[in-house]
Amino acid sequence: MNENMTIDMEKGQDNGQITYANEVIATIVNVATTEVDGISGIVGSNSTISGVFGKGKSSRSNVRGVRVDMKGENVNVDISVNVDYGMPIQKVGRNVQENVRKSIESMTGLSVEKVDLHVVGVSFEKENQEMQLSQNVAMSVEDAEEERAGEETASEQPVENAPVELVEDDDLDDEDEELDEETEEE
Repeated sequence: MNENMTIDMEKGQDNGQITYANEVIATIVNVATTEVDGISGIVGSNSTISGVFGKGKSSRSNVRGVRVDMKGENVNVDISVNVDYGMPIQKVGRNVQENVRKSIESMTGLSVEKVDLHVVGVSFEKENQEMQLSQNVAMSVEDAEEERAGEETASEQPVENAPVELVEDDDLDDEDEELDEETEEE
């Protein structure tokens, strides 16, 4: 299963050959798939028997939920994924197919014949995280309101046995006299 597929990219030139390890294509597929909004992850493993009964000259890779089948310069991909709950599965699926196709073709120059997407589960993880976040926010708001209420009641209570310090200031006495004189004149 660790066969590498040799691709002669420039048939008119004798510059050598480019060889892609199946795991390279599978890694491109993995990254391109998980980039799509609504995919919670690639899951499962495909049947290892599929590589034993392959027909003709082909190279297959079976990496954690991604199967790559390369025949010459043509690539077929099978991907098993979980989709986030609440996401439109058909739209997410089409986005995955297009992103995988573009990524493989732009990075390798290979031609992608088909991308088969198998939705094997729905993930509630994102929904659970959002619910937990909203609960945390609600609890924080309650705590802040309780703290504010506690501060308000504390400020309404009389202060007992507070130390009072008397300070004499001659300048203040002069200002008080000037104010008294101005008030009398009016």
